[in-house]
Amino acid sequence: MPFLELRDVRFSYEQENPDSPEVLHRISLSIEQGEFIALLGHNGSGKSTVAKLLNGMLVPTGGQVLVDGIDTAVEERQLDVRRRVGLVQQNPDNQLVAGVVEEDVAFGPENLGIPSEEIRRRVDEALKAVGMYEYRESAPHKLSGGQKQRVAIAGIIAMETACIVLDEPTAMLDPRGRAEVMETVKRLNREKNITVVLITHYMEEAVQAGRVVVMDEGTILTDGTPEEVFGKVEFLKRHGLDVPQATELVYRLSTAGVKLGEMPLSAEECVELFRQYLTNHADDKGGSAGGDSGNQKPKL
Repeated sequence: MPFLELRDVRFSYEQENPDSPEVLHRISLSIEQGEFIALLGHNGSGKSTVAKLLNGMLVPTGGQVLVDGIDTAVEERQLDVRRRVGLVQQNPDNQLVAGVVEEDVAFGPENLGIPSEEIRRRVDEALKAVGMYEYRESAPHKLSGGQKQRVAIAGIIAMETACIVLDEPTAMLDPRGRAEVMETVKRLNREKNITVVLITHYMEEAVQAGRVVVMDEGTILTDGTPEEVFGKVEFLKRHGLDVPQATELVYRLSTAGVKLGEMPLSAEECVELFRQYLTNHADDKGGSAGGDSGNQKPKL
């Protein structure tokens, strides 16, 4: 059984109004324990609605949302859902509620009725997991944006949820803060087998996931590995969606007649493609001209 499952889910924000437009139109999605999913799409495509449905903050108008087999629409089980799925929102200031970092991280476990000794252990481990243990006695408002977001993630970790849903957690951060948060998320997924659902507008973050799901107008447009999804450049562009910068560069060269063979996802892959291309063309020219020039490699 999948850890997270949306079955034919529909959703409207005015459920009592039968004429209210739907935000989600019969979407189905299965996510296994330990997967790292990037969820992409335009503003208004339904991504944040999916995040709140997975956490039980919202319940579907139609269909089912199951978390570890629990129907999120069953009111008596919603606490069980939130014990399993933690939600990290875009603005960390909206989730920081205490005047000291360690007290903030302890807030969630305290609300779950966890014994004090166990809370102490969880808070320390969570802060170490996100690299913020040395700031445990600091005031959250004195931290940088990236540090605040890592504290917010620590608060979810301390609740020992099996899944973390992150709704554009790096949108308000500078490049350094974004890198800090992404490294934390990847480490938690890799080392603790925590299921991660990352909603992002940054394609360079999406390529770090194991799977990419693209939404458009309340439906799932495509679903696959980063290589599979971002390899469909023309398809994504027809829907007004972006691709990683390295992919965009090689796509434009391809349309101009320079064929590099495949679509890279990162700058490093792009550089290697150029290196291979220039080396092959230098060898071709050297071979046709004769002599030793074909043994010389271009320097990049």
